[in-house]
Amino acid sequence: MTETDAIAQAKAAARKAAFAARRAAQGAGLDAGAQGHLAAALAAQAAAPLAGYMPIRTEVDPLPVMAAHRGPVGVPVILGPGQGLVFHRWAPDTPMIDGPFGARIPATAEVMVPQVLIVPLVGFDARGYRLGYGGGFYDRTLAALRAAGPVLAIGFAYAAQELPEVPIDAFDQRLDLIVTETGVRHFTT
Repeated sequence: MTETDAIAQAKAAARKAAFAARRAAQGAGLDAGAQGHLAAALAAQAAAPLAGYMPIRTEVDPLPVMAAHRGPVGVPVILGPGQGLVFHRWAPDTPMIDGPFGARIPATAEVMVPQVLIVPLVGFDARGYRLGYGGGFYDRTLAALRAAGPVLAIGFAYAAQELPEVPIDAFDQRLDLIVTETGVRHFTT
C-alpha cells in the first residue's frame, strides 16, 4: 500500500467517525450557540466579502450569521471534479436552484471573491486541519485564494466533530479559526 493509499484509507475511517459524531450533535440545540460564536468571530470582518455555505445533511447552519453580515455574501458553486470552487452572491431572498451534491446555489450567477470563508467540515483536529467530504474542493480553493492575498478561513462545526488527528497530505489547508458551540479556536497558518 502506498502512502497516498494509506492516507486515503485513514481519511475514510476518520470521516465515518466524524459523520456519526456530527449526526448525534445535530438536533441537540447547539446551532444557536455556534452561531453566536461565529457572529462574534466575524465582528472584525463586518464589511469584508464573505463566503458561507448552504447547509446540507447534518451540517451546522451558518445562514442566520450570513444573513446578518453587512458586506457582500456568497455561497460556493462546484464547477466539477478536480477544480476549485467559485462563489456566487447570495442574500436571504436570492432565488435558489439545486446544485451538485445537494447544495442549493443562486439561480443567477454573480461571481464574487471572498476574503473570509465559513468552511463546512466533517471533522477537525486541534492543529486546525479539517476533514471534508473528500473532493478537495475547499483545499484547492483556499490554496488559490491564499496565493492571491490574505484570506481568513473559519471552520464551522459542532465540538463533537473534533478528531484526535486528521490525516493530512501535502494538499490539505489549515484553517485560521474553528468555531463551535463551545467557542472559537485560533490557529496560525
